[in-house]
Amino acid sequence: MKYTHFSKDERNEISVLLKKGFSVRDIGHALRRNPSSVSRELTRNRVKGRYDPQKANHKAYARRKDAKYQGMKVMQNLEIRRYVRENMEEKHWSPEQIAGRITIDTKGRLSLHHTTVYKYLYGSYGQGLCRYLRYKRYRKKRRTQKKSVKEVIKNRVFIDSRPRVVNERGRYGDFEGDTMGRPTYASSETLVVARERKSRKLFARKVSRLKYAVEGFQRIFVSLPVESLTLDNGVENARYEELNIPTYFCHPYSSWEKASVEQGIGLIREYIPKKADLKDYSDRDISAIMHTINDTPMKCLGWRTSNEVFEEQLSLSGCCT
Repeated sequence: MKYTHFSKDERNEISVLLKKGFSVRDIGHALRRNPSSVSRELTRNRVKGRYDPQKANHKAYARRKDAKYQGMKVMQNLEIRRYVRENMEEKHWSPEQIAGRITIDTKGRLSLHHTTVYKYLYGSYGQGLCRYLRYKRYRKKRRTQKKSVKEVIKNRVFIDSRPRVVNERGRYGDFEGDTMGRPTYASSETLVVARERKSRKLFARKVSRLKYAVEGFQRIFVSLPVESLTLDNGVENARYEELNIPTYFCHPYSSWEKASVEQGIGLIREYIPKKADLKDYSDRDISAIMHTINDTPMKCLGWRTSNEVFEEQLSLSGCCT
């Protein structure tokens, strides 16, 4: 969204329309401006409750001048400039840490706001120090308008409604699911991963594309006793109803709510690095990796393996893999 400041002519027109009794919305339509912009102009640049276009123009000019000067505060003070440079280069402090500490180190003689430091860094004089920022950004991040969120996954039931027995790992057959593997130009394969919550046993199947994640889960669950499944809100899970399994969804941006499968994917990453191409791993390779992970003793299982615990339960229930 592009924004331009009000001009002198626009301020004169606002004043005339106000005197004629026009509403803020009408003025916005007349100037082809958002009514909220007109309202903000009136609120910020009134003097003693009255809107004078000349005084409003002067207030806006003074405000912009002060804002620009803030970026020069560091440049025009050698002691502040040296303090910023030394602490960024030697200690890798952030602008906020510098602004918070300078008053203490100078015993109140100097003060600084972190936005002032950022303005200095993003200006022509402080660009060289931007490489010491955590995210190494060399200019102010542009604000973007939030996109409207469409509900891709219909009829979701969130994790708050998940039975207590699932939350407490009180039974076998409750799974968490996810996908891993970023598509590349050469391959679009994805690994579908499921983990049984009580035994911590991992299962994985390759699918040709992310949109086939549901088919991957169907292949994993074909001969397993499944009581429930917990997923995130990725679009690949939109067809979850085809599984005919009670399914619960994490809250948006809360993948930690399915920590078991997330931790399991972390274990798989020891064998399949993040930038690896899944086409280099056959189904036999993946099965071998799963067996190695599931055959490792775990403290939470009393140093038994996931395979031992899961197979024991299967034999008791009379099921087979």
